[in-house]
Amino acid sequence: MYLEKIQGPKDVKKLNVNEMQELAVEMRKALLTKLSKHGGHFGPNFGMVEATIAMHYVFDSPKDKIVYDVSHQSYPHKMLTGRKDAFLYEEHYDDVSGYSEPDESAHDHFIIGHTSTSVSLACGLAKGRDLCGGKENVIAVIGDGSLSGGEALEGLDYASELKSNLIIVINDNDMSIAENHGGLYQNLKLLRDTDGKAECNLFKAMGLDYVFVKDGNDIQQLIDAFTQVKDSTIPVAVHICTQKGKGYAPAEEHKEQWHYCAPFNIETGESLYPMGGEDYSSVTADYLLKKMKEDPKVVAITSATPTVMGFTEDKRKEAGSQFVDVGIAEETAVALASGIAKNGGKPVYGVYSSFVQRTYDQLSQDLCINNNAATIVVYAGTVFGMNDVTHLGLYDISMMANIPNLVGIAPTTKQEYLAMLDWSIEQNVYPVCIRIPGGAMEEGEAVTKDYSKLNTYEMLQKGSRVAIVALGTFLGLGKEVAANLEKKTGTVATVINPVYYSGIDTGMLESLKADHDVVITIEDGILDGGFGEKITRFYGNSNMKVLNFGLKKEFLDRYDVQEVLTDNHLTKDQIVADITEVLA
Repeated sequence: MYLEKIQGPKDVKKLNVNEMQELAVEMRKALLTKLSKHGGHFGPNFGMVEATIAMHYVFDSPKDKIVYDVSHQSYPHKMLTGRKDAFLYEEHYDDVSGYSEPDESAHDHFIIGHTSTSVSLACGLAKGRDLCGGKENVIAVIGDGSLSGGEALEGLDYASELKSNLIIVINDNDMSIAENHGGLYQNLKLLRDTDGKAECNLFKAMGLDYVFVKDGNDIQQLIDAFTQVKDSTIPVAVHICTQKGKGYAPAEEHKEQWHYCAPFNIETGESLYPMGGEDYSSVTADYLLKKMKEDPKVVAITSATPTVMGFTEDKRKEAGSQFVDVGIAEETAVALASGIAKNGGKPVYGVYSSFVQRTYDQLSQDLCINNNAATIVVYAGTVFGMNDVTHLGLYDISMMANIPNLVGIAPTTKQEYLAMLDWSIEQNVYPVCIRIPGGAMEEGEAVTKDYSKLNTYEMLQKGSRVAIVALGTFLGLGKEVAANLEKKTGTVATVINPVYYSGIDTGMLESLKADHDVVITIEDGILDGGFGEKITRFYGNSNMKVLNFGLKKEFLDRYDVQEVLTDNHLTKDQIVADITEVLA
């Protein structure tokens, strides 16, 4: 095997083209084996194998700095930079993250898991090099899907200002996570169709030199192109056309499905952990499709992650023009929703917690200052969600709960969620954010609550001495704490579902002063700036003791959920012990 002998890029440089082609076969086999057992980003990495080999053959990493956008295509890079064991041997699969990571290797320069950032970061590296008198090449690798992100276009716009070495490799596989959307993709298609010779050229218009590679999976073509631009004294775009999922027939045919995969059977391509039954994504799509048929003003919006809302390809076709994908452009999604609402439409924007961070300014300025009645549904905002450091869903409460005019609500069951969604769409007074609970979808009772009566909490159980205010995901934990507290101490606690995380029910909180000594809050997010602090602040000048339970402010990476819960005193036994100590 060639791959087993690769200790670093210097070993790639010893190979001839035929040997590199064999290396590519071995790398895809290792990727296929690992991903079938471990899961991960499939299609992007399979398409970038040859380009990664060619880059490490031509350039001199880590002196020459390669920056991968999103890191979805960085697995082959890791294989060739001293981390092959993490792809060859199952006992080492978890030795590396799914994203670029400087702590793993000098060949990685940033922790990157969000999109459209590589060009700007590479511009910074190039400017820093120039300021310090360096001579190394700086290479940004970015997929065509990521070009729809505003930061990518900002980076391209600035790049020509450098007037020095910057090489931007555009990996064009005619796909984002799903299909691409936006006018710039017409130009990419034109460039592909004309072998890069079309007079209309986005990259030249940005002031960049331009090189086209028709077959971005042909190692010799890639070596020739990279050799041509190595040590360039001006910024240059190298546009390579690759095949997403190359080398595995199911991934070549079903590119969207195979962007990311869970463990699967190699022979059949079938998941080893098939998703069954309803979840919050599927019920969202089903509800919205029905709503769209009843009301032509309803529109669903996504920023390149349509299935977060359950909108698979068939459901997108069913929705037609009432489903909008703005590409990887969360800022535009929020501003678009604000504009739609302003002009009489009923927009629903579905987005991952980790990604809504990219549009704080639009939430505040474009939406909430204007107080337009758009609905934002935030998914995976939970300790039970994605756990890579770049994809944590722990910060959205503190970010969004403190924007004026925005009504933040946290359902605990399917029935609550659908009732909230229906109310939010039909009301035209407030921008509303609905935070999907973590874990499995829970069934609940029919809902009669009037959500327009803002900041009215629900008292589920009346007790004394102790009140448990448990938000969203952790309402179930709050109920367990109450049961355990009664069993151990005989104290019957009051249990409250606050519903709203953006405000407080001053009437209910005031009433607790009469016969309660302790109020505890439990939330599925960081404590700093979070929901619980609002309750603590309310009781600040009283004798009420308040305990806030949530997560401390830190960057976690690939964590064990139970360990994190224990570390943050988010288990029923720990919470009961803390309550008992305060009562004593």
